[in-house]
Amino acid sequence: MRNKRLLIALLAAVTFGLIAAVSVKQYLLTAQTFRQTNDVVVAKFEIPMGSRIIPEQLTVAQFPTSVTPQGAIGTVDGLVGRIAITSIAPRDPVTESKLAPLGALGGLSSVIPEGYRAMTVKVDDVVGISGFIMPGTLVDVVVVISPPKNSGQEEKISKIVLQNIKVLANGQNIDKPKNDREVERVKAVTLQVTPEQAEKLALAGSEGRLQLVMRNSVDQADEQTKGANKTSLLSGEHATIAPDPGTNSAPKAAPSSARRSAPRPMPVPREIPTKVVTAPAPPRPSIEVIEGAKKKTVDFPQ
Repeated sequence: MRNKRLLIALLAAVTFGLIAAVSVKQYLLTAQTFRQTNDVVVAKFEIPMGSRIIPEQLTVAQFPTSVTPQGAIGTVDGLVGRIAITSIAPRDPVTESKLAPLGALGGLSSVIPEGYRAMTVKVDDVVGISGFIMPGTLVDVVVVISPPKNSGQEEKISKIVLQNIKVLANGQNIDKPKNDREVERVKAVTLQVTPEQAEKLALAGSEGRLQLVMRNSVDQADEQTKGANKTSLLSGEHATIAPDPGTNSAPKAAPSSARRSAPRPMPVPREIPTKVVTAPAPPRPSIEVIEGAKKKTVDFPQ
């Protein structure tokens, strides 16, 4: 019995020893992984979009190998003079995806993607949505124009001619302000368009009046409309329920009870309940019986 207990104790000791050895080995491997670091260049200060990078804007930080960003650059010398195509916040790694190709010029031309063009249109407080159009905003372009003479229509028509167009700059600014709610009055907005869209935009600007319609940056759906003229304008429109901010649901028609007030029903006269009075039952014949000192009354059956 004593030998059996000793054997169990030895087996338990060996088991716990193996578990401890495996745990220590795993810890050492993890610590060794975190000790392996790479040099990564990060922004010391905010680098505006479209600006040329200077050495004073950069510093080198140590990143563990397992979390080093893809495309990270390890030396400052290889970044001096490059153009940032997006704003780089302080302490953010400077990667190749945030830089224009080598030899690119600074300014607006460096942020135009390949195959696209930058085209500027004149705006006012109405066309420019009261100055709330900022670089990076998505807009639709609406034009109010007279149809061709041989189309059989004489009324002016308003039509969405371009959709999901990115704003590259408002005025001379190609980067968003620090305060997104800041409103700035500008006289021109630069849009990112394809060559075919640039042709349509030029024709629309010369033949009619342009209007920019802001859209949600998440909503990039294609909407096909028939356009509007005086006839469709005067045909009326049903009320729609305004969605909550941030929702992506299509507008729904308001219930008929919300669009027109229903006639008030006439009050129904209230009936007064009548109380039913029952006649009392006729008295039953009875006699008085005396038994010794007791006296009682006995009723005869009906």
